[in-house]
Amino acid sequence: MSPVTIEGIVAPGFEPVADAFRAAFEVTDTGAALAVRHRGAVVVDLWGGVADPVRGTTWTRDTHTTVFSCTKGLMSILAARAVAAGLLDYERPVAAYWPEFAQAGKAATRVRDLLAHRAGLSAPREAVDLATALEWDAMTRLLAEQEPLWEPGSGHAYHALTHGWLVGELLCRVTGLPPGEMLARELAEPLGAQVLLGVPQDAAIEISDSIVGDGLARLTREQAEARRPGAIDWPNRAMTLGDAFPPELVAPGEGFNAPAVRAALIPGAGGIATARGLAAVWSATVVETDGVRLLDDETVTRGIEVVSQGEPVFAVPPPWSRWGMGFQLDSEARRYLGPTSFGHDGAGGQVAFADRAHEVGFAFVTNRMEAIDDHRATRVVDALRTVLTASGSAGGAESLAMRGSRSG
Repeated sequence: MSPVTIEGIVAPGFEPVADAFRAAFEVTDTGAALAVRHRGAVVVDLWGGVADPVRGTTWTRDTHTTVFSCTKGLMSILAARAVAAGLLDYERPVAAYWPEFAQAGKAATRVRDLLAHRAGLSAPREAVDLATALEWDAMTRLLAEQEPLWEPGSGHAYHALTHGWLVGELLCRVTGLPPGEMLARELAEPLGAQVLLGVPQDAAIEISDSIVGDGLARLTREQAEARRPGAIDWPNRAMTLGDAFPPELVAPGEGFNAPAVRAALIPGAGGIATARGLAAVWSATVVETDGVRLLDDETVTRGIEVVSQGEPVFAVPPPWSRWGMGFQLDSEARRYLGPTSFGHDGAGGQVAFADRAHEVGFAFVTNRMEAIDDHRATRVVDALRTVLTASGSAGGAESLAMRGSRSG
């Protein structure tokens, strides 16, 4: 295997975290970045590998990539801020803010149901094509009109893409801002964070295309072979909308690699970010970061109240995630630092979260999407947990530069 150069900084004491990150490059044609804030300070900021295997370009300090469902975590932060500001109430019906949503038996659906994947709208009843998925009004109107797939509030199933339009429209109704502008104003700009939603096709930023790894390709192939002819696979439709996206979500020049998709507002999966930007945002939810605190302690406590857990409405193999008010909580399905962690992972291996006990903001992003036995981010989180537990305090250390590190 050819050497992979990893660049960036690591604070003394956090070297095991860098070692775990280095293991992410065991497979060639991988690009990735890792950022960790502890008590607001940067203690890990690393990147390396390949940004574009076709052109042979390397991952740089400013390489952005699609972070998929990590975007839902950002939308949940915005929702929590709206609750703290008195614009939104988790217990009120969605229709109190979005009257059209009351159609087809959804009048009693609460905001908490919408955020915690209990709204019964995990997928469209009729297949949606890409042109429709790129039109905000078309998607929000479709969901407002749709009869739920199950009684809202009675169970949960992952709203893989629809979650973004549902929460985004709700926030638009109470703030008057489209979600991309709201994310920029409230999260990215105050922190100077490289986190975007809806990137113009002529934007002068470096975005790495996502590539499908062997594990993800194998998983989607096996799922297709197991599908019963004529039956709707609702978890699959939740990911693809039927006809809008490939099962892997990306292909060369297609899916979330397509410039038109990146330019659209798809808050369920369309965020574009650097690890550094994501880590700064999550850090600011639990501790003052670069002079900014996004959520106060009371708001965090309310936001991480368990709303959904256990077996979902549509059968998928365990382990299953746990959900607060849109936040993914620590569970066997996604192990964070512990019970005071909250965040959201994303398709293919992306992970971003905060931990209030350790005052940590964390983000791992990669362009090589995997599914089966993907332990890249988990190894890094485990290493970070070990470091924090052993040291008790790791902030304020002087950073060290890393260059020329050999993978594996």
